[in-house]
Parts: sequence; structure tokens; C-alpha cells
Amino acid sequence: MSEQATADKEKLLAELLASINQHSFAPDVAHVEIHGNQVLNKNLVEGLLVESETIEDGVKVHIRVRKGVTLKNPVNFCFGLIPDNGIQRIIIDTVIEEGAHAKFIANCTFPNAVNIQHLMNAVITVEKGASLSYFERHVHGPKGGVTIVPLTKVIAREDSRFSTEFELIKGAAGVIELDYEAEVEKNATVDMKTRIFGRSSDRIHIKEAAHLSGEGATGVLTSHIALKNTASANIENEIVADAPYARGHVDCKEIVQDEATARAIPIVQVNNHLAHVTHEAAIGSVDSKQLETLLSRGLNEDQATDLIIQGLLGSDPFS
Repeated sequence: MSEQATADKEKLLAELLASINQHSFAPDVAHVEIHGNQVLNKNLVEGLLVESETIEDGVKVHIRVRKGVTLKNPVNFCFGLIPDNGIQRIIIDTVIEEGAHAKFIANCTFPNAVNIQHLMNAVITVEKGASLSYFERHVHGPKGGVTIVPLTKVIAREDSRFSTEFELIKGAAGVIELDYEAEVEKNATVDMKTRIFGRSSDRIHIKEAAHLSGEGATGVLTSHIALKNTASANIENEIVADAPYARGHVDCKEIVQDEATARAIPIVQVNNHLAHVTHEAAIGSVDSKQLETLLSRGLNEDQATDLIIQGLLGSDPFS
């Protein structure tokens, strides 16, 4: 690689990290940065394997946490595009081997987006007795201009745990087509959370499904969405329980303001009389009692509404 190419790569890496307010990592923190379809940089730790392969229209990434390894610090991933136009297509295969434990933090950043597509196809396998916590935060610019299409298949083996959180609460969402599907085996647990603030003319479609196929399997699907202006959201959460003592719960809450529209479809299906699945869905404006309480403390209506929405959508990864 020429000196100019190296300098350009380093400049792009710096811009990518700066867009998520991250400038450096400690030596014992694993991290991988991908701009468009190019892996710019990676730093690995013992027990973690990350291999990448450039393909014609994207990049393939293979991630593996070795058997019995517990990673001390979260692994940081940064996916993004700095230009205002482009396509990022990432195919990821992740395996958390038997008895291993890991936490991943992924920042997806498109700060200047006008016409950008972020396409991700992922398969995550959490082997017996292993665990993975995955937190994904999106950083978008004020104009939207982004189409996000993450397609994820999760396989949670016996006695494993998998949790994921998808967060987009700053910047315009653009178009989101989120599709998560989990197969949950004996005594395994899957917990999926989604928090999105839709603005302007954002279009949001979320499909989350958990198949509780093993005895004692547990699945929880949570979607908290706030919408204003003319944004719209369509939320489909589904849990199917086939095994005895399987337990599941669907929780969908949506706050709508202005001319925004929301639709929630919770689906629960029980095919074994010893299984139990519940659901809760609520769509409406901000809670009037909460609003009155905040108004009585000196906040105006806009400030009070924003505070209530922050409470609904607020998060602290791995707290």
C-alpha cells in the first residue's frame, strides 16, 4: 500500500471513529472498524477470532469466541459510511463456542447520509452453556437518507443465553426493515429489545420472532417506539412455544405525536399445554398522569413530553 493510500485509510478511520465520539481504545479492548465494504482496522484479544473476506458487492466477516473463553471487555465494532451516498453490505457469521461468554457493542454510523443503504445478513450461533450480549446503536444524520435492512438468524443452543438491543434515538431513522428470528433450544434464553425514535417521514418495520423449541426455553421480545411528525411504524412480534415449560412474553409500547401512525401485531402461539406465553401492546400519546406531574414541576409540555420519551427509550448498555 502506498504512503498516500495509507494516509487516506488512516484519515477515513479517524473520521469514522470521530462520528461516534470514539478516538482510541485501550490495548486490551478488541475492536473492528469497517467502512463501506472495506475492513479498515482490527485489534483482537486472546480467544477471539475475526476473519474477513472481500466479495464482489460486500464483505464477509467470520467471528468466533473460543470454547470456554470469557472475554474481559466488550468487543467494539464500528460499521459505517462517511460519504453521503453508497451501499454497505455485510455478511456476518458469529459463533460463541461452548461455555464461552462475550459482549459486543456495535456502532453503525452514517452521519452525512443522503442516499445510503446498510444491508446486513447475520447468523449468530450461541453454543451450549455460552452467552452473548449484543448492543447495536445507530447514529444517523438529521436528514435521514438511510435504508437499514438487518436480517439476523439466532440459534441458541441448550443452556445458552442471547440478548440483543437495537437502539436508534438520535438523528432521523430513514427507512428501517429489521428482521430478527431466533431458535431457542432446551433451557436457553433469548431476549430481544428494540428502541427507536422516528421523526419526519421515517418508515419503520420491525419483525421479531422466537421459536421456543426446547423444554424450558424462554423468549422475551420488547419493542419501544416513539414517533412524531409523519413517521410511521409497523411492529410484528411473534413467539411460538412448542415445548413443555417454555415461557415467553411480548411487550410492545408505542408513543405517537403529531400526524405519526403506529401499528402493532403481537402474535403468540402455544402448541404444548405446559407452555405459557403472554403479550402486552399499547399505542397512544404520552401518559397524561406523567405529563401532569412534570408540568406541575415547572416543565413546559414539549420538555415534559421529551422527558417521558427519553424514559421510554433510554438505555445503558450492559448496565
